[in-house]
Amino acid sequence: MNKRIIVLFRDDLRIHDHPALHEAATAGTVLPLYILDNDRPFGGAKQWWLHRNLEALESAISEIGGRMWYDKGDMEKTIFRWIKEWKADAVYWNRVYEPGIYERDLELAKKLDAEGIEVKTFEGTLMLPPWTVKKEDDTPYKVFTSFYKSFRTNSIPKPLPKVKELNVTDIDTGASLEELGLLPEIPWYHVMESIWDPGEAAAIRRFRSFTKNRLPNYTDRRDYPANGSHSTLSPYLSLGVISVRSMYHSLLKHSVSPEPFIRQLVWREFSYSVLLHFPDSTSTPLDSRFKSFRWESDQEAFERWTKGVTGYPIIDAGMRELWATGFMHNRVRMVAASFLTKHLLIPWQKGADWFMDTLIDADLANNSMGWQWVAGSGLDSSPYFRVFNPTLQGEKFDSDGDYIRMWVPEISELPDKYIQEPSKAPAATLKNAGITLGKDYPEPMVDHKAARQRALARFDEIKK
Repeated sequence: MNKRIIVLFRDDLRIHDHPALHEAATAGTVLPLYILDNDRPFGGAKQWWLHRNLEALESAISEIGGRMWYDKGDMEKTIFRWIKEWKADAVYWNRVYEPGIYERDLELAKKLDAEGIEVKTFEGTLMLPPWTVKKEDDTPYKVFTSFYKSFRTNSIPKPLPKVKELNVTDIDTGASLEELGLLPEIPWYHVMESIWDPGEAAAIRRFRSFTKNRLPNYTDRRDYPANGSHSTLSPYLSLGVISVRSMYHSLLKHSVSPEPFIRQLVWREFSYSVLLHFPDSTSTPLDSRFKSFRWESDQEAFERWTKGVTGYPIIDAGMRELWATGFMHNRVRMVAASFLTKHLLIPWQKGADWFMDTLIDADLANNSMGWQWVAGSGLDSSPYFRVFNPTLQGEKFDSDGDYIRMWVPEISELPDKYIQEPSKAPAATLKNAGITLGKDYPEPMVDHKAARQRALARFDEIKK
């Protein structure tokens, strides 16, 4: 009997190396389905990115003889309704590991099985399932270096070929992509549209361009936000638009040593391992001492940070880049996060929520891991006493001010000598640049030295 199989798409919006789709395509008639899940709300920027990549996936599915269907609501109720209306025999999906979602999916699989519906789940998000890499005592690694060494002893499965043809049938039900309501009524995403090309084909082109042009200088230039060698592939990885396994095996064939970039991919795997084993890490400090840390609740300071008007140009450039493009360079993310948590003493959870709402590459595992790392409260974290000096970071990684001038144009006429610290510029220099401090550009909202001393004093209160 030809099985009727629903393939549930989520963080795997591609047709290359798609285990669930590949298995279904060889086993029966396929109904590709995307359900906008009530239990997985996305921020506005990622909703736009999701919409555009679903459009691209729809086109790719059409080219191999299929079509996409859409729905939204409660996952369990929606799946059972589709099974009933389409008389489906099976549901296949690639696993999602977010807290609550993974456990819910396990329960859903049990209920489907009890109703005689075949369920198959696959690894389509990571190189290895997040429970794979453990210590000899079967406990998870808490230090990345040890995790990395163990991870690299594993054989990573080869990517599956592109699905070339689907056996499909039509069904008169479901919503259109537009009816999912992912795009805002006011189109604020024009800059994003000009920067980000959606879809698997675009992701593969970007990856190939990176390996050819940027990978050779990745180690030396990855921390430079302007004219750097960073990959800008995280938005595609966040929705599974490109296969991380395909990337890994392609990197191994490269003539230039890919190890530094592979470490970044394995850091992502480590983040998912931490998320699986410590699901509260999205909101609770992994270092229990930080549960009693005295944070500030300064909403005005938080809003100045979100708007990029802190008086520290490298931070303001990053926050404005984020708002305009849905992306921020990783080095600048660390400096901006350190400033919020250590200079302003605002809880890392508030910053993490802001990033989840504004990043197109918003990823719960990576985001939580990154914020806890910077705050000093996570596993294998940066020491709390490491407080980034924003001015020195700008001088080191944007010495000519190209990045700052791009995103903070009101100070673009300042000479390089003062572009990192406009407040130190002589009055005549400010006048020649058309700048009145406090009017055209703010004074630094906090003094670095004083803020650092205050942060360290707060940490002293919880040290044991």
